[in-house]
Amino acid sequence: MNEEKREKVHHVFQQIYKKYDFMNSLISFNQHKGWRKKAQQLMDVETGQKVLDVCCGTGDWTIALSEAVGPTGQAVGLDFSENMLSVARHKLEQKGLKNWKLDHADAMHMPYEDGTFDRVSIGFGLRNVPDYLQVLKEIYRVLKPGGTLTCLETSQPSIPGYSQLFFFYFRFIMPVLGKMFAGSYKEYVWLYESTRTFPNKQALADLFREAGFRNVRYTSLTGGIAAIHQGTKL
Repeated sequence: MNEEKREKVHHVFQQIYKKYDFMNSLISFNQHKGWRKKAQQLMDVETGQKVLDVCCGTGDWTIALSEAVGPTGQAVGLDFSENMLSVARHKLEQKGLKNWKLDHADAMHMPYEDGTFDRVSIGFGLRNVPDYLQVLKEIYRVLKPGGTLTCLETSQPSIPGYSQLFFFYFRFIMPVLGKMFAGSYKEYVWLYESTRTFPNKQALADLFREAGFRNVRYTSLTGGIAAIHQGTKL
């Protein structure tokens, strides 16, 4: 089952990479940029730190982290889609940044030593991995003691009426937008499915704790359709 999900997700992102940034802005009504900015603030990155962006996709958060750590730090982006990484590499090169690297690797088995990073981010990537807990444990492993994970992800609003409207939009409208603007109907059906089955805010916080994180907290965004979760490795 895990391998089946991995192959399905890999296919999705290999297909939609060219229109990924445009579609993110379209389907989120450009909200995703504000959400990531808020997550970056909460992440509290310092100059000179070594940070990892898991499931970095087209690299927007990796760019922000590279700028935040400065020339004495390093930002590392990891993703298993070669096509998504090609977009990220182009963006980083255009920015003229030097303190970064991109790794083509699997978040389930990351190629880093224990205690390598001061901070780890994962934005809209955790819902796409085969095993949420396994990835959280891997992130915990590669963090230094005192390091923090910041996870920005879609969530499940609980406000009556709003919740039904949210899932109606994700199930019926978003795939049609995907077909119209990106030629990718099936791929955007998958994004609905991955959102629908993802743990709610409290359940995800419990997974953080099971993976070993302490001081776990979360911030709800835009009525609960997204959330920022954070945890610390003591």
